[in-house]
Amino acid sequence: MNNPIYVPKGRAGEYADFALNIYTSCNHGCWYCFSKKNFERWRPNETFGEDVKPREGIVEATKKQLSKGKHAGKTIMLCFTCDPYPALIDTSVTREVIMAIKEAGAHVQILTKGGDRARRDFDLLDSEDSFGITLTCLSAKVANEQEPCAASPAERVATLQDVAKAGVKTWASFEPVINPSEILEAIKTLPSMVRPDTLLKIGKLNHFNWKSSTDWKMFGTEAERICKEKGWNYYIKEDLRLEMNGGSNA
Repeated sequence: MNNPIYVPKGRAGEYADFALNIYTSCNHGCWYCFSKKNFERWRPNETFGEDVKPREGIVEATKKQLSKGKHAGKTIMLCFTCDPYPALIDTSVTREVIMAIKEAGAHVQILTKGGDRARRDFDLLDSEDSFGITLTCLSAKVANEQEPCAASPAERVATLQDVAKAGVKTWASFEPVINPSEILEAIKTLPSMVRPDTLLKIGKLNHFNWKSSTDWKMFGTEAERICKEKGWNYYIKEDLRLEMNGGSNA
C-alpha cells in the first residue's frame, strides 16, 4: 500500500485537509451510506460491510508516509469510507494508527458512530485533536432501524461529553439529515449537553437516490437561526448553503 493519507476531494474536503481510511469497509449497516455504492461499483464480487478488516499493511504504510515529515502540525481525519470503530471486530489497529500520527507530530480528527468502542483511545488525544460523532436522529428506535450496528445516539453523546472533559475539541456531524425536526432539536440541545464551543457541521441528504420532501432552504435557515441565537459554533455545508441561497453561491 502506498500513501494511505490523502487529500479528500469534493464534499469530503469540507471536513479535513487530510484523511486516512483504516478498514476495508464498515459494518454499521446504515442504509444511506455513501461509501457502499462506490465500494460495490469497484468491487462487484464483494459485499460492503460483510468482511470488515484492517486494510493490509495500513499501520506500516501510515508510519512510512508520516516519516517524510510532511504532515507534522497537520490534522488527519479518521475516517471517510469506514468508521474507525466498526462493530464486533478488533479495532486495536485504530489505536496503532492514532499513535503513529501523534508520534509524527500530527493531529487526529475522529468521526465515529462507535460510541463506547472509542473510549479506549481517549488517553491518546489532547487539546490539538478533535473527536466527533455523526447524529442522524435522537431516537434509539429510529437509529436501530437505519443504523442497526452503530452505537445508540445517547451512547454517542455520552462519549462526546466525556472526551470533552479531557480537554479534547468536540464536534458533531449532522449529515445526512433524514428527519429535519429531530436534527433541529439536536442542534438546540447538544452543545449545552457537551460544551458550548462544540462545532456543529450541518448538511443535507446527499449521495443517495431517495427523494426527500424536505424544504432544505427552510431547514438550513432555521438551523442557522438557532445556532446564531444560542451562540453555537457551526458550519453550514456548501450543498445546504446553496439551497439556502436559492441555488446561488452568493
